[in-house]
Amino acid sequence: MTPIPSALSTAPAGTLRIKLAIILTYMLFGALLNSVGAVNLLVVQTLGVPRAEAALLDAWKDLPIALTSFLVASLLPRLGLKRAMLLALAAVGAACLAMPVLSAFWAIKLLFCTLGAGFALVKVSAYSMIGLVTHDRAGHARFTNLLEGLFMVGVLGGYLLFSNAAHAEGKGWLEVYPVLAALAAAAFVLLLTSPLDEGPIQSPDTSVREDLLAMAPLLKLALVAVFLLSAFLYVLIEQGISTWLPSFNREVLHLPTAMSVGLAVIMPATTALGRLTSAAIIGRLGWFAVVMACLVGIAALILVALPLAGHAAPLGDTVGWLNAPPTAYLLPLTGLLLAPIYPAINSAMLSALPQRQHAAMTGLIVVFSALGGTLGSFITGRLFVAFDGTTAFSLLLVPVAALAVSLTRLRRQLAS
Repeated sequence: MTPIPSALSTAPAGTLRIKLAIILTYMLFGALLNSVGAVNLLVVQTLGVPRAEAALLDAWKDLPIALTSFLVASLLPRLGLKRAMLLALAAVGAACLAMPVLSAFWAIKLLFCTLGAGFALVKVSAYSMIGLVTHDRAGHARFTNLLEGLFMVGVLGGYLLFSNAAHAEGKGWLEVYPVLAALAAAAFVLLLTSPLDEGPIQSPDTSVREDLLAMAPLLKLALVAVFLLSAFLYVLIEQGISTWLPSFNREVLHLPTAMSVGLAVIMPATTALGRLTSAAIIGRLGWFAVVMACLVGIAALILVALPLAGHAAPLGDTVGWLNAPPTAYLLPLTGLLLAPIYPAINSAMLSALPQRQHAAMTGLIVVFSALGGTLGSFITGRLFVAFDGTTAFSLLLVPVAALAVSLTRLRRQLAS
């Protein structure tokens, strides 16, 4: 992959600033959205929330993502991409600032609802902006990989913040939210002062009704249908693992709470590494060969790690990073193998469409990704309650196999 500096430094000063604003905003939302796994565990332990109710936290963010994307994605070029992103930052910053004061589960649900709606605006805006700040397919692919890679760096930062906060007594972990509110304010100011020419994506000759219906023609394309199924399955797998990894570490591997959250950091760290380095490998071998090899690797990791988890015994006060069960390190490595899939198929799909359709297509991506995330987290959580964590994770092999079939069909569609 082109090194990070070259993905940014060759741009004019104005373009560089808007790229940095997009990246900072995307990283912030990465930290907040993917905190749901840690928050899942912490609300059960500090707020007395039942496990089954905590399992619905993903729905509180993913359903607003889907609904907001479906309703407004096609309208964003008309409303203004930059304006939509500023609105999302302001709303989320205010919600974060209020968290230590409200200190209740209903407030956490409201925060995730705000996050979901805000992320729909941010993701559709960011993906639509990529076409405005890059000049060809190669540049589009590089910046998409960079953006998704740094999104995972944001996820990693969020895990580290919440892992550190997990050491606080009682509800002290809520004090992490004012820090995130400050980051939202910084991103808001940077974006507000960054120039962006949105002229190329404006559609002055279309009506609001036509903009609202812009997704409909895309849904009729067989290529788009197969792609959306692939995106859905990918996010189902990713969220099924990442959301419940802290709980798996705590309940199946018998690790302390803070360590359970801390070890889960490995997954976003490896995902970030994979996304920042995968473009070069895909350039040599092709996206299909890489993602199929990754799916085989994911299945192998699950098949090796889960039997080892059955032998894990409580280590009490003697447990540490050096003597943790091997499964605690093997399962998060799925992040490295999941990493190339999402940005690769997104960039391939968007590059195959005219720029004026990018907002509508991104809206569909966000809708189906949100539905996949909600379903993946919900099913895995229910399996945790009904059976155990080992069974819940082992059944993720089913969508892994389904994704391999879907991507095979997607390659044929793109080649035709």
